[in-house]
Amino acid sequence: MTNTQNKVVEKKKKEWFEWVKALGIAVILAVIIRSFLFAPVVVDGESMTPTLLNQDRMIVNKIGYSINGLDRFDIVVFHATEDKDYIKRVIGLPGDEIEYRDDQLYINGEEVDEPFLDEQKEQVFGLLTEDFTLEERTGKLTVPDNEIFVMGDNRRNSQDSRHIGTVPMSEVMGKTEFVFWPVEDFGMVE
Repeated sequence: MTNTQNKVVEKKKKEWFEWVKALGIAVILAVIIRSFLFAPVVVDGESMTPTLLNQDRMIVNKIGYSINGLDRFDIVVFHATEDKDYIKRVIGLPGDEIEYRDDQLYINGEEVDEPFLDEQKEQVFGLLTEDFTLEERTGKLTVPDNEIFVMGDNRRNSQDSRHIGTVPMSEVMGKTEFVFWPVEDFGMVE
């Protein structure tokens, strides 16, 4: 092999190594981002209708909620079982006393508006959310420390804290507020 041929072979090896290195870095970054920062999630079911529709694709922010904490009415993704993640809205925070009476939410005895339910309340006959207290549903007077009480926006068709109890913060994957698919629903959700 001539000196020129050796240089060409070395250049191709070097170029190939750079491509492999770039691909490796991209894969490592993708794993880090998906594992620790953001992840895609698919809405499975009708429990958050009309806010979120079955098969909507969303981005879960895994780090933002732990830095800023959760607020009432944030939409969260959590591990409901080993095999199933749920998407629900935060209704009660630690220390909250919760009651629904005549389709009205009361937190610590104070009336709290849920504007995201207004349209549904106009369209249904009877109550959208049946009357209950936290104690009746969970046996607890207040939401325990490091736990949240969650409900789906489709109150008549949602498996939520009224059925599964309060959710430990350790089971919360993150907060979600951005739909990326289908394109016509692209954007932030409230």
